[in-house]
Amino acid sequence: MELDKFVEHRCTNFGMDKTEVPGEGVVTGYGLVNGRTVFAFAQDFSTMGGSLGEMHAAKIVKCMDRAVSAGAPVVGLNDSGGARIQEAVDSLAGYGRIFYKNTMASGIIPQISAIMGPSAGGAVYSPALMDFIYMVNKEYAQMFITGPQVVKAVMGEDVTAMELGGAMAHNTKSGVAHFVAQSDEDCIDQIKLLLSYLPSNHREKPPVVACEDPADRMEEALNTLVPEASNRPYDMKRVIKLVVDNGEIYESQALYAMNMITCFARMNGQPVGIIANQPAVLAGCLDINSSDKASRFIRFCDCFNLPILTFVDVPGYLPGTGQEYGGIIRHGAKMLYVYPEATVPKITIVVRKAYGGSYLGMCSGQTGADIVMAWPSAEIAVMGAEGAAKIIFRKEDPESLKQKTQEYIDNFATPYQAARHALIEHVIEPRETRPMIIKALKMLENKKEDRPWKKHGNIPL
Repeated sequence: MELDKFVEHRCTNFGMDKTEVPGEGVVTGYGLVNGRTVFAFAQDFSTMGGSLGEMHAAKIVKCMDRAVSAGAPVVGLNDSGGARIQEAVDSLAGYGRIFYKNTMASGIIPQISAIMGPSAGGAVYSPALMDFIYMVNKEYAQMFITGPQVVKAVMGEDVTAMELGGAMAHNTKSGVAHFVAQSDEDCIDQIKLLLSYLPSNHREKPPVVACEDPADRMEEALNTLVPEASNRPYDMKRVIKLVVDNGEIYESQALYAMNMITCFARMNGQPVGIIANQPAVLAGCLDINSSDKASRFIRFCDCFNLPILTFVDVPGYLPGTGQEYGGIIRHGAKMLYVYPEATVPKITIVVRKAYGGSYLGMCSGQTGADIVMAWPSAEIAVMGAEGAAKIIFRKEDPESLKQKTQEYIDNFATPYQAARHALIEHVIEPRETRPMIIKALKMLENKKEDRPWKKHGNIPL
């Protein structure tokens, strides 16, 4: 159902009084997606380049207001040349009003943006303020603050528009986008898939669907998937797919910070958000980009009542001057902030390595997990066994040190030491992971966690 179809601009400058702009260059309205109300606005590049003026912005703002009032998601289909220059400061004010509404709606309703055409200058910030950005991998679907010509003039850099702001640039390098689509139709289909995991607003629980995958399914393949040698990589996505319903996941930022996995899935029909280290990339170390990626995803899940599952195999934080000078302390602290802040059910599965502060950053029992379960292969320790043994037994001869290292592994680099100290709840066989998670989710389904009132916290941005 289209809204405000006959809205017209009020500009009389530069011949605009003689210029008709059908629908003010943007279509707004609402409809049903899988039986649920969704609001949408779509900029029309064929009408004055989809440029944003006063009334164009007013239509978008009104659409967002209606979405918040109705408690329904809003989807923005962006295809705009930017500000309507003829309207001068009225156009600028229009952007400001949209940004304000994006901020006020954040955490109230899901906000999804699709970049289907150009998006430059001020036009990029509304998508950036929304929860997820889709980009269509085609020519002219671009996002950047300053275009190639300005970059060339000011910086002397030769770069094409696609290299600077295309779908692959923002899905692999900047991390601005979350999903890449191969066509407009694929983009719409993916948005519908994402919405199927989400509630309509922050007061609802995510939609549960019928599940034919048995809740008590034991997955024998998990018992042999992780290599015995702790320095050998494996694909954590295989672990996740063997645990979740029907092996289906929907991954966010799949091509960015690939040492961290963030995805949606279902457990016995219930949508969940999953965060996991990826040992196949950078050994699963936490770094600046992966910390940012995971932290934002965790906050989104908490906003919209999705339980959080965390699969842990983390040897530490990525070392080096690039990380230290880039602020890994501040970025890594985001995960130490967002996990305790989240009040949804949080279940952690320690698959293998869980060393030092990086384990605390992956939702240990002390940083917010409701239930922590570990596989027998788990190594929960302050640091790796060899490093710890070299410090503790530094006066020993090399042969004795080797023996002492093995003793340290047997006594301390196991999940049973943590279990004896009540730092984890369960040590389980890998094949039991699916039924154990589902039982924990059932136990936590009515979890309520009251917090002291405060205006807001001060996350280390």
